[in-house]
Formats: sequence, C-alpha cells, structure tokens
Amino acid sequence: MKNPEAQQDVSVSQGIRMMFYVMKPNETSFETLEEVPDYVQKATPFFISLMLLELVVSWIRKGKPSGPLDDALTSISAGVLSRLPSWFSRSIELTSYIYIWENYRLISLPWDSPWTWYLTFLGVDFGYYWFHRMAHEVNIMWAAHQTHHSSEDYNLSTALRQSVFQLYTSWIFYSPLALFIPPSVYAVHLQFNLLYQFWIHTKVIDNLGPLELILNTPSHHRVHHGRNRYCIDKNFAGALIIWDRIFGTFEAEKEKVVYGLTHPINSFEPFKVQFHHLLTIWTTFWATPGFFNKFSVIFKGPGWGPGKPRLGLNEEIPEVKGEDVPFSSTASRLLKTYAVVQFALILTFYEETYTDKAVLSQVTLLLRACFIILTLTSIGFLLDQRPKAAVLETFRCLVFLMLCRLGHLKSFIPSLSFAFEVFFSICIAFWGVRSMKQLVSDPGK
Repeated sequence: MKNPEAQQDVSVSQGIRMMFYVMKPNETSFETLEEVPDYVQKATPFFISLMLLELVVSWIRKGKPSGPLDDALTSISAGVLSRLPSWFSRSIELTSYIYIWENYRLISLPWDSPWTWYLTFLGVDFGYYWFHRMAHEVNIMWAAHQTHHSSEDYNLSTALRQSVFQLYTSWIFYSPLALFIPPSVYAVHLQFNLLYQFWIHTKVIDNLGPLELILNTPSHHRVHHGRNRYCIDKNFAGALIIWDRIFGTFEAEKEKVVYGLTHPINSFEPFKVQFHHLLTIWTTFWATPGFFNKFSVIFKGPGWGPGKPRLGLNEEIPEVKGEDVPFSSTASRLLKTYAVVQFALILTFYEETYTDKAVLSQVTLLLRACFIILTLTSIGFLLDQRPKAAVLETFRCLVFLMLCRLGHLKSFIPSLSFAFEVFFSICIAFWGVRSMKQLVSDPGK
C-alpha cells in the first residue's frame, strides 16, 4: 500500500459498510498489494461521524456526553502515534507476510476468488483471536496491548487508543496464512478486521439478540474491557465471538462493568500510556531472583509471581464496587479548551501530511512526526498539570515557528499563515511568562 495514487477511492456507501465488515468480495479483491486502499486512513471521516453520533445519542439518552474530553484526547493521541510509522514504511505485519509468501508459500490461491476472500476472513479473525489472547497472557506482549485497556471509560474514541509497538508481535499469528493466501487479500482483511472493532467500543448499544451468538458485539467487548474479576481475560474475539465459545474464554455481560487497568495509571501523558508497563517489567525482572523466574516475568502472565499459576491468582485482582470514579484532569476549563484547539490543529497537520507524504522529503516527514509527538506530549503534560508543562509548551510553540520559517510546516490555509504565526507568538509569550513565574515561585520544580 505504498502508492496512494494507484489506489481506488472509497465511496460513502463503501465507507459505511467497511466499518461493519459488510463489503463484497468483488469490490475488495485486488491483484497487487499496491492497489489495496489504505482503508484505515480513509475511515477517518467515518470515525469522526460515528463518534459525533454516539455523542448525540448519549446526550439524548443520558443527558451527558459519551465520555470525558481528556480521556478522548488521550485515546485519539495514541491512535495518531500508532499510525506515524506508516509514513515511512510498510508495517512489519505486511513486510513479514510478503517475505514468507515470496519464499515459502506452498500454494497460491486465486486472488479474485470469493472462496479465497471468505477463507481469509476466517483466517485473519482466527489469527487475531490467538494474538489477542496471547497479548493478555504473555507479559511482554501485554506491555504493548495494555495501552488499549488503559482508558477508564468506554466509548468509540477508546477504539483508537492503539499501541505503537503491538504490531511487532501480532504478525507472528498471521504468518501461516502467507503459505497460501496472496498478500493483497490478506491486507484487505487485516484492515477490515481492525475497522470492525471500532463500532463495538460503545455503551449506547445494548444487546443485539441472536447476533450475540456469532458476532463480537458491544456487550461482549464491554466485558473484555472490564477490570471486574469476572471480566479478566475474557472475550478476545475480533469479529466472531465463536472463537471464545469454542476455546472456553467467553463470558456474558453481567453486573456493571468498570473499565480500565486493574492498577490504573492515572495519567494522560502519551509516553506513560504507551510504555509504563515496560518499566514495570524491567523493575520486576531485576527484583525477581533466579534465571527461570526472570524468564517467567517476561513470558508468563502479567499477574504471575514465583509460586503462582502461569496467569496469576484471580483473588489478587483488586475488587471493584461499581462506584469507582475514573481519573480526570484537574486542569481548568480554559486550559482544556486551549488543549482542544491545539489538538485540532495538530490533527489537521497530521491529515495534511498523510495526504501529501508522497511528495514530501524524508526530512520534512521526520520533522513533522517529531513535532506531532512533541505536541501530543505537551498536551498530556498540560492535562496532567505537570510542573514542566509550561516550559514544554513554550518550547513546542518555538519549534512550530522555526519549522514554519524553514518550510517544513505550513498553514493548511495559506491566507492564514501570518495569523498562525501571530497566534503561536502570543502562546510563546504567555507560556514563557508562566514558566518564569513558576521558576521564581518554586525553583525546586
């Protein structure tokens, strides 16, 4: 999927249907990988539309939004970070698959056969089930996947809270398909399987009747995201819940689900959201005596300890009472508004860069990626009310002006370029003064 110009456009009808995996084989079969659209990127307007629809429905039914703003910003930030590597190369899920296909395939199923399409649907979903299950049962894999579970709310934005490095293990579980399934067919279903899982991250849809027997639904997936004891390590399905029913990991929704990690991280800072469990593993590894025990810290479950079963003890999971209050930012409403404005601007720059990446230099792409990471980190600092947040935001605004002057960033509306520079100059003055005040009042920070 390296040549956007060669990819077909996605119609509104296709865009809606691809979110629910109801595309037809004859409209999503491609001979070469280069012809396969980047469906995930093209789904952006549908992500936004469905999140707005969820917001409206939640407001009508409950008189409040579907989730807190700070949590949503953090989830979308994680989604943006997870997509940045695609600016520079194909994902390892595709490169590894292509390598196996070109060197070790046993047979070549026809790329344009509906039977190949449906077989790939089942194969990718089956591979996802086992990857997802291992991502909960193997500590080093959980270090990546926990990002997705770190939200203490549950809405469509939670679906976008993706790990930066999860795909460095997920490819293993799809690789057997490369022995007979063409890469172009695999690439289509890899994306559709991910897109299907977007709409099931919601509380506004209740039970879906007979569909609950076969499909992964919002009800089933709410259980998966719960930190209630009955929810732990259940319902690993991607699109089909039948795998959980077959392999004994299914659990129906019962009492009220409390969402998030069993030990909440209480932060909106993207690096902590992405990498905090790696630090936990590192600390536990060195604190645990014995070579085989150290090995087990990495490759057994997150709850394992010497003398415990592979997945730990269920009774050690903290109990929830259903009245737990999710972590929220103590930032003022004005500061949150500022964060939203900056976030909206960086999303616009992200979309523009993705659209133009074929004509941008590698240096410009790298600098823009670094600026996006810097911006999302600064927003996280502001929401967390970190002591150095004002300093970091001052630095970020200076970097923005510097990149604009060097031609690596530009206003998406050329006529507003001067206005953008004035706005960021005012931001520099404001945050600079705030940083100095903080330094004078509390030099220790």
